[in-house]
Amino acid sequence: MLALTLAVAVIASAPQPGLTVDDMLAFDRISEPVLAPDATRIAYTLRTTDLAANRGRTDLWLVDVATKATRRLTSNPAGDFSPQWAPDGRSLYFLSSRSGSTQVWQLSLAGGEATQVSDLPLDVNTLAVAADGKHLVISLDVYPDAKTLAETAARDAKPTESSAQIYNALLFRHWDTWEDGKRSHVFALDLDHPSDARDLMRGMDADSPEHPFGGGEEIAVSPDAKTVAFVARNATRDAAWSTNLDVYLVPLDGSAPPVVVTTSLGADHNPVWSPDGKRLAVLSQATAGYESDKERILIIDPSTKSSVALTDAWDFSASELAWSLDGKRIYTSADNLGQHSLFELDVASKKVKLLVKDGTNGSLMIGKGIIAYTHDSLTQPTELFTTKGQLTHTNDARLAKIGFSAYEQFTFKGAHGDTVYGFAVQPHGFVAGQKYPVAMIIHGGPQGSMGDHFHYRWNPMAVAAAGFAVVFIDFHGSTGYGQAFTDSIRGDWGGAPYDDLMIGLDAALAKYPYMDKARQVALGASFGGYMINWINGQTDRFKALVCHDGNIDERMAFYDTEELWFPERDHEGLPWTDPDHYNKHNPIDHVANWKTPTLVIHGGLDYRVVDTQGMATFTALQRKGIPSRFIYFPDENHWVLKPKNSVLWHHEVLGWLTEWANK
Repeated sequence: MLALTLAVAVIASAPQPGLTVDDMLAFDRISEPVLAPDATRIAYTLRTTDLAANRGRTDLWLVDVATKATRRLTSNPAGDFSPQWAPDGRSLYFLSSRSGSTQVWQLSLAGGEATQVSDLPLDVNTLAVAADGKHLVISLDVYPDAKTLAETAARDAKPTESSAQIYNALLFRHWDTWEDGKRSHVFALDLDHPSDARDLMRGMDADSPEHPFGGGEEIAVSPDAKTVAFVARNATRDAAWSTNLDVYLVPLDGSAPPVVVTTSLGADHNPVWSPDGKRLAVLSQATAGYESDKERILIIDPSTKSSVALTDAWDFSASELAWSLDGKRIYTSADNLGQHSLFELDVASKKVKLLVKDGTNGSLMIGKGIIAYTHDSLTQPTELFTTKGQLTHTNDARLAKIGFSAYEQFTFKGAHGDTVYGFAVQPHGFVAGQKYPVAMIIHGGPQGSMGDHFHYRWNPMAVAAAGFAVVFIDFHGSTGYGQAFTDSIRGDWGGAPYDDLMIGLDAALAKYPYMDKARQVALGASFGGYMINWINGQTDRFKALVCHDGNIDERMAFYDTEELWFPERDHEGLPWTDPDHYNKHNPIDHVANWKTPTLVIHGGLDYRVVDTQGMATFTALQRKGIPSRFIYFPDENHWVLKPKNSVLWHHEVLGWLTEWANK
């Protein structure tokens, strides 16, 4: 059944203890790296966990590319983040809430204390620096009909006689936040007048720069500091079922209104200017209403609005963009057979070159003589690298005390006879000849990938440290195996993906003799939680299950969730016009078959998979007399983010699996 065994990541089994939740909380986490204009240094945000305060704390750090020496730049309990270089490379702009609200600050690298730059009545959300050194571009949440920032602030401060929230249209809440009528607008800030800000989207009932289904900062200032590119989503009636995002251009001085330069019915986003300012690279999805459509790279001529597709012949989905200094190449990253790899694309020939394959790589930074990026893997939290080697060693001392398990990628013939990829992880303290219980982790999305990546919530090494052999599989619908493989899950949630999981688990059991087929457990979140509920009605092979933020009823889930484009696409229609598509693989219709002990977990702020789905799952289990437990986090969303909640989550999940696997 196994067609191919890929390279093994061999890590010698050591007497050190395995990875624990305490280890994960102790790791410092690198993010937001930015390369200096002269390419000699990289500034970045470092998050440390303050367990007493039950939160993460972020400060700014710097690494010298030549010497690899690192130094801390800020130490602020309120948190400093989003560093951006001044054009001369002598200082950094950043965001901080050290003054009570989130404002722009500046820090000279020659020494001294940071100084506050902006003094606005609203929090600053995002930050970009213009190359002229005279302007910043920021985003602020404002009421679109408010004439001034002060008017927005005054409306927010005005007391109300009732707590009622009244809505006339969707989206009325999103992710974990109720809508308040404000929009994220792009503003220009003149550094000579930092207490004022010019709305570059005045009159637009639209949001920018947030990419509502998986984005980041979506503002780019042209190299000549005259034009701002931004992404906007119009607040139309179809906002809950449309994925349409567009890229706009607007003069930095606000002398003309924004002009749209993209035409796709899907999402156009992540604009990046070429070094000469004559072209704009964007990521573009052609299909309306499909958040997991292929991310193509388009090259746009702003003067004519014409575009050229760069990656139509390349069957991967790009996730970021960076230009070479001469404008002849574009660099990107993409899911790639269980890895997240780095690629170089020649703009003229459209030829693609693989730069870095293994592990999870991203945050590309291109400078003179340097390609820098972030890298992590199953056995290493994120560090900064260049193509010449590792730059930072933030967690080396902590990693040296942890005994990681060996892991291996394997393939098998899954549903439809297709090749499917998975990973197998040995249990911590592995001894040849012994049998170990097996835990299968099921990833969410479902259009996602679980591969060679260091995860802080679903870390296979933490499960292996609890004594389990771990298996995880990129079933049909996963990303990094071609767009057709990703698209194949549409209308087939409980079909090929379920078959892949069962066939893949059987393949692992046959290949790895240390896996005990008499002691199998499974756990998953989001789509993985849905699949746990589906599994419970299809098989009794598992001794225990864990369902985190998973749907039990796909019919009702349509009416519960906020992003309607997702179920409409994946279930091929609407529940009142196409009910068979929602009934086809619906866990609630198979509750009569449930018999496996199940731990159910849900967050009260999860508006994607609402908490009543978890409550309903627990109710069904209890009423049927199935051993079960319900853990409810009223202050968590689709994820468990607070450190103390994470500690409890890990102890409960691993305790539940261990208890039932060994009964």
